[in-house]
Amino acid sequence: MSNARPQIGFIGVGNMGWPMAACLVRAGYSVHVNDARREVANNFVQQIGGTAPDTLRQLAGASDVVVTMLPTSAIVEHVLSSGDDNVLASMKPGTVVIEMSSGVPSVTQELGEQVRALGGHMIDAPVSGGVPRAKTGELAIMVGGDAAVIDRVMPVLSAMGTSVLRTGGVGTGQAMKALNNLVSAGGFLIGIEALLIGQRFGLDAAVMVDVLNAATGMNNSTQKKFKQFVLSRKFNAGFTMGLLAKDLSIALQVGRETATPAPVSALCKELVVAAQIMFGSDADHTEMARLCERLAGEELGTG
Repeated sequence: MSNARPQIGFIGVGNMGWPMAACLVRAGYSVHVNDARREVANNFVQQIGGTAPDTLRQLAGASDVVVTMLPTSAIVEHVLSSGDDNVLASMKPGTVVIEMSSGVPSVTQELGEQVRALGGHMIDAPVSGGVPRAKTGELAIMVGGDAAVIDRVMPVLSAMGTSVLRTGGVGTGQAMKALNNLVSAGGFLIGIEALLIGQRFGLDAAVMVDVLNAATGMNNSTQKKFKQFVLSRKFNAGFTMGLLAKDLSIALQVGRETATPAPVSALCKELVVAAQIMFGSDADHTEMARLCERLAGEELGTG
């Protein structure tokens, strides 16, 4: 890569990828976008800028940095190395692949080996903060990979996030992302159970949230989810049950691969999967509260 700004290929302009790629265009980068839905890539070019090459090969040949922001590791694997049209078929030596999906760390490590064998570099850089912070370029980005490679693409990462946290080798970013969401889900579920117990005892749920936020029971869900999305009955935080269930499955898979007993984590995952079956993969993840309510035969009210 020369001192000139790198050309960026961005694969996956969905709910998160679109605003992230838009931040790169705003920062002055030449961005080449690709999406499984051709019309989405074309719409991005018309509304935001950049180009939409016809093939992944063309995108890779034009790019110094390739960003993947896709639903699963299986799709990332397909885009990078499967079929007739893929990124590795025409990737330039020295290219940095930034895998920003919430993927399976062990799969990402295997893909990293393939990239390295062809003279490229891969880092994993999953994000936290949801669509609102993707739009403003204020994501938290967890980055795993070689320090010198991360240094090279730090300006690219910094255009999308305000907090870039180095976690270790390739795959550690994705492990951290999944474990973060495990902790988040656990805090949500235990908090909802506490609100249900309290309401049935005679406490006001909204008052309980205020007390938790002033005391040691405070967590992200008590601060930013319970009143906003559960007690309001809006259930529209913007992150789906299916994605949360996937992240928790990844966290538990890392647990199995490291032979770590995780009984509470397993229970959290099973509750989320039950809520996913009950309300659908596209339901908002805050609808987990409705599963707890059904078990208790009680609906949380605003008092």
